[in-house]
Amino acid sequence: MREREPAQKSILQIIQPWVFFSSAILIIAFVAFNLAFQSSLEVFFQNVMAFIAAKFGWLYVLSVNVILGFCLYLGFGRFKNLRLGPPDSQPEFSNWAWLSMLFNAGIGMVLMFYAVAEPILHFSDPPYGTANTIEAAKNAMNISYLHWGFHGWAVYAMMGLSIAFFTYNKGLPLGVRWVLYPLLGDRLKGGFGNAIDIMAVVATIFGLATTMGLGIQMINSGMHYLFGLAESPGVQVVLIFVITLFVIGSAISGLTKGIQLLSKLASIMAIALMLFMLIVGPTVFILGATVQGAGYYLQSLISTGTWMEVYEGTNWMDSWTFFYWGWWFAWAPFVGLFIARISKGRTIKEFVFGVLLAPTLVIIMWISIFGNTALHIELFGAGGITTAVNNNVATALFDLLERFPLSYLSIFFVVIAAVIFFVTSSDSGSLVVDYITSGGKENNPVVLRVFWALMQGMVAAVLIWGGGLIALQTVSLATGLPMCILMLVGIFSLMKGLREGSSGKKA
Repeated sequence: MREREPAQKSILQIIQPWVFFSSAILIIAFVAFNLAFQSSLEVFFQNVMAFIAAKFGWLYVLSVNVILGFCLYLGFGRFKNLRLGPPDSQPEFSNWAWLSMLFNAGIGMVLMFYAVAEPILHFSDPPYGTANTIEAAKNAMNISYLHWGFHGWAVYAMMGLSIAFFTYNKGLPLGVRWVLYPLLGDRLKGGFGNAIDIMAVVATIFGLATTMGLGIQMINSGMHYLFGLAESPGVQVVLIFVITLFVIGSAISGLTKGIQLLSKLASIMAIALMLFMLIVGPTVFILGATVQGAGYYLQSLISTGTWMEVYEGTNWMDSWTFFYWGWWFAWAPFVGLFIARISKGRTIKEFVFGVLLAPTLVIIMWISIFGNTALHIELFGAGGITTAVNNNVATALFDLLERFPLSYLSIFFVVIAAVIFFVTSSDSGSLVVDYITSGGKENNPVVLRVFWALMQGMVAAVLIWGGGLIALQTVSLATGLPMCILMLVGIFSLMKGLREGSSGKKA
């Protein structure tokens, strides 16, 4: 068991100074440098991402498939009944709370942003076949399921399971670096381990700030629909400030009161939105398309999951599939560590299938209901969704809801849900960064969590005001490549740790 840090320790005694201050300085310096040299940095990081896609796209595709296979092996294999923690430990959270929290931290608001837009974009500009056809619609849904389904959640499951096992079964601190402990041992206490943690913090803050930027655009668009509020960087900065205050309130409330309660509420609202759209939309078409689409996704999981457009000689995947895999890997430290923190007491089988199956089923239903409703309008109705999406992705869901009854109420509902998703994601990220920068210590002074919440809001607000979200998103995704390599090595590390048993010394 890990020792709880004495309450009388000062903040400087609690944090890891190298990780905490290096991360904060790097984040602030990048934001300042980005504002000063925005256009040059955007071009530079776009070139970096193009290089990664061209040279290492194959590694992303191979890795997500290997990791998915490894997770399934753990879920069905000889370690499946191993409990994360002592043999008599029990889960801290109910199944409903656990699933709600991991889903909200792992995806939440981003799925609301893309649920209509992505199927429509693949439908109107497909990677193969003819655009705006029934075949294009089928492939559009399948590709959307691929990008948000089993492969991505396997990345989270692998990272989360590794952290949870080495923390609760080996007595190591709650942190990313320790997933390599069986291979590198105490060498992780030095500069190499600090570098891993710093990279995890930077990726988390930049990834969350980018998501906040996308989410705040959606919230601003919703308020424009509802109240005529102007859509502008100034309004969005004010909205970030206001919502960051809610994040701070959630952080002060603690994990069990803040994130847990809000995650449950957000999940209930998401289910209500799906049921509403299912009822007012083309119900029979949605149900049939969901069954057919889910079946096609499962049938083509290997073929679509390993497609590389090699023989076509195109680069469609650079902006889509490679981009998504980099995104999942970049977010793996944040989401993985958060899932690990809330999963003590669960068996490996419970963990793997809870993280893999439940979110993927929800995502299939969510994208099926909203994506297929939009496709039905394009194929059999008045059309116009494609034009709306191409004009402004942030308004895609609102453009769809406007075509159905009770649109004002449903859009208001979406805006409230988006705010709650925003708060839970930001608070979860602040909690994770607090753990990483304090060497895995829990029950730290709330001021540390508040500091990282303010840091996220500051980064997002400054870059919305001054421009530069594209560069921020790109540098965040660039961290996906080293995280991908770390996780592949982590497979061997986790297997070594599992074979050695559950006993181990503290770091």
